[in-house]
Amino acid sequence: MGKKLLFSIFVLVLTMLSQGNLGAQWNLFRTPFFGIASWYSETDRGINRRTANGEIFNDSKLTCASWDFHFGTQLKVTHLVSGKSVLCRVNDRGPRKRLGRLIDLTRAAFSELAPLRLGLIPVKVEVVDVTE
Repeated sequence: MGKKLLFSIFVLVLTMLSQGNLGAQWNLFRTPFFGIASWYSETDRGINRRTANGEIFNDSKLTCASWDFHFGTQLKVTHLVSGKSVLCRVNDRGPRKRLGRLIDLTRAAFSELAPLRLGLIPVKVEVVDVTE
């Protein structure tokens, strides 16, 4: 009976993953995301004092904005040209969908990957941990 229960749980999890219910949250069994990263700063026009999850915005922290991941998700962002990577935590929403960017990094996170003057860089984004 224990094997049947374990198999049933396994099938349930796989079904949820295939429907995106659990897979969207945990990002299990997914290939990394590839796209363009930008950076934003508290000195930019239109940036709110608070992030979407309620924290006070601080561009010296290793955080980021994304529509694709839950708040608190730890992401490994790798610059595809230099190979440098940084771990950052999702605490905000953005960038605007119409801009076609995958992720917005704080000034500190972006500067770990490339000079700020580049503005936009090609990246690979991988989920490291979901903490919230």
